[in-house]
Amino acid sequence: MINKTINGFKTTWKGLSLTVRHLFASNAKREVISVTDDNYFKRMEGTNTIQYPHQSLPVPEVGRYQLDVEIDDCIVCDLCAKICPVDCITIDSIKATELIGNTSDGSPKRIYAAKFDIDMAKCMYCGLCTIVCPTECIVMTNQYDKTVFELKDLNYEFSDMTPEVAAEKKQLLENQIAERQAAKLAAMNKKGDGA
Repeated sequence: MINKTINGFKTTWKGLSLTVRHLFASNAKREVISVTDDNYFKRMEGTNTIQYPHQSLPVPEVGRYQLDVEIDDCIVCDLCAKICPVDCITIDSIKATELIGNTSDGSPKRIYAAKFDIDMAKCMYCGLCTIVCPTECIVMTNQYDKTVFELKDLNYEFSDMTPEVAAEKKQLLENQIAERQAAKLAAMNKKGDGA
């Protein structure tokens, strides 16, 4: 009985000393080194945690994090939305009546992006959308911390077109289509009268 009591005290003392040692070690700041450092996985002393947000780990260049869209370079081809396996990209397009302009790589823009939303709550960070983009307007940034309190705040809107402007562009397109159909019908009637 006395042997068990002594063994219990030894075990308790060993556990408490380990706890106290780690308690004071956790107040120390971890030396942040790159994952490419030879000593990265051999660290056996000090704390294993970083004091976030005061310290942060280096972000690898090829990491897959937050998506960003340079809307001025988007030709609204819809490839990113089609390849997305979780349907987190929503695009509404309006065909322009004339050439809008060019992207930074010289691609002509003929379609307006009335809506270009990415729901990062659904995103699985696969990076497929960045691969298929012909103008490289959608990229993965090195930003990984986008903490929000509401789930709806993870829905990012990249289009800068207001609903009023979108309605105006749609009306212009409908007018152009109606004019073309009227001209085509007039040409067919003229051809039918001349025959």
